[in-house]
Amino acid sequence: MAENSINKYQCIVIGGSAGSLDVLLHVIPKLKVDFHIPIVLVLHRMNSYDSMLTELIATKTTLKVKEVEDKEPIKAGNIYIAPADYHLLIEKDRMFSLDFSEKVNFSRPSIDITFASAADAFGERALGILLSGANADGVDGMQAIKNADGLAVVQDPKTAEVSFMPAQAILNIEVDKILKIEEIPDFLNSLA
Repeated sequence: MAENSINKYQCIVIGGSAGSLDVLLHVIPKLKVDFHIPIVLVLHRMNSYDSMLTELIATKTTLKVKEVEDKEPIKAGNIYIAPADYHLLIEKDRMFSLDFSEKVNFSRPSIDITFASAADAFGERALGILLSGANADGVDGMQAIKNADGLAVVQDPKTAEVSFMPAQAILNIEVDKILKIEEIPDFLNSLA
């Protein structure tokens, strides 16, 4: 990565499905205490795990962790979690909005929708990371990030509990980086 790309990114959007929570529980505790780039997590999950997910991730970091509320502004140093059963969009004014429209790739929240809206809002300052998962949600959104000159990062499918999601991204997109689980924290910390 070129020197001038350090501190370039203003939003990190991480998407995943089956097997991705274990990756996040490895990555999040290793983030610097002064990590300033907002992180948005879009995970396929059941409604019953709504508050438990936020609480679980909050126990792993000193960064502020919160479930997104509609029309909430994005702030540095926060980890935001997409609520279950809502699509999460990032508006051009850098605020979140929630949407209850039809599922995309059998999913709500859809990683594709959040990634594409991050590309629209942040352009080349968006960074998408696609983790373990069982469907192709996230691939089209990752392409939108690439089209906006943002950075596309994928978990190495060999290290994924369910390799389909990252493997589909690699097959269909010219991704910028393929990282093993243990490489993700150092990569993120190098950006902040």
